[in-house]
Amino acid sequence: MALDPIKSVQGRAVPVPGSDIDTDRIIPARFMKCVTFDGLGDYLFYDARHQEDGTPKDHPLNEERYQGASVFVSGVNFGCGSSREHAPQALYRAGFRAVIAESFAEIFFGNCATLGIPCVTATSEDIATLGAAIEADPQLEVKVDVEKARVFFGDSNFTVHIPDTAQDALVSGRWDPIAELLENAEKVDVCLEKMGFASK
Repeated sequence: MALDPIKSVQGRAVPVPGSDIDTDRIIPARFMKCVTFDGLGDYLFYDARHQEDGTPKDHPLNEERYQGASVFVSGVNFGCGSSREHAPQALYRAGFRAVIAESFAEIFFGNCATLGIPCVTATSEDIATLGAAIEADPQLEVKVDVEKARVFFGDSNFTVHIPDTAQDALVSGRWDPIAELLENAEKVDVCLEKMGFASK
């Protein structure tokens, strides 16, 4: 097995409502001039969270009650726009390990999957119910069960959807294609030799 399986993610959650939240809102382009992704979490939703002078705006991610949340809850077409992988990296570096939304942009979804971030979709009604529960009790534990395709919180739960390929990759620990290649380096060398390429 290449990596640890991700069968479920559990933690406190933060609702960030909105439709068509694009990757430039998630991480503004000017913060992408970096050698590594390590510090990108500091700039997550930066323009939505800060005035031009750097003072904080009224935003869920700035609220003390939501600090330390690891489950991100949003709306329709989350992660649309450009294909930049910096957006899911910013979410990951800020401590988020799962995203629940009504729908996702396809490339954003794929980039999250290769980081081991389950992205699951739910109905607007279920997301509204979850959001209200989180606002009423920010300490509420939310469990995204990838294996069962359900979200659990308090005494409630609802069904979510995740494509079979992503679900299988996450629960089997085969969600990172680079790790897969490294694990199978000898097989890759054999294939290269058969194709007439000298292996290193």
